[in-house]
Amino acid sequence: MRIYKCTMDDLEETAAFYDMVTKYLNEHINYPKWTRGEYPGYESTRAAIEAGEQYVCGEDGKIIGAFILNDDPQGDYGAGDWGEDLSRSEYMVIHTLAADPGKYGRGIGRAMTEYCVRTARERGYKAVRVDVVPTNYPAARLYESVGFTFAGERDLKRGIEAIPTFCLYELNF
Repeated sequence: MRIYKCTMDDLEETAAFYDMVTKYLNEHINYPKWTRGEYPGYESTRAAIEAGEQYVCGEDGKIIGAFILNDDPQGDYGAGDWGEDLSRSEYMVIHTLAADPGKYGRGIGRAMTEYCVRTARERGYKAVRVDVVPTNYPAARLYESVGFTFAGERDLKRGIEAIPTFCLYELNF
């Protein structure tokens, strides 16, 4: 596995990867409540690549995982019961982390999460934070297995009717 930052040359393949994952989720259990063709989709992927925040995990020339890593919580993270009182510029946030459903159980999610933690440390951040849909049990288990701790279930004021609250997790260094 190799994790790397996307360029615009990766846009079509990365957007297609998210579409494939979202199609699978819609046909099975859509734990993160993603909407196929909307989020994560082509436009959100393009914007993340342009901002230098979109990453993929590749193997044998094929994308098997993807995520966004930045310092934008995209909501009211001040509502969390965080272990450390950090300003927004002191922590990184993981968004839209997804692994190829045909490769579940191979440690792709763990590898990407550990990459995020290493990257944040190397860049001088003090923590990594993430929010999870309350019924997204696989994501919660993943983050907890890497060492993240629960920091409350809160309304992040994102205005998403189907997801009024999110479970917050953090890993402080």
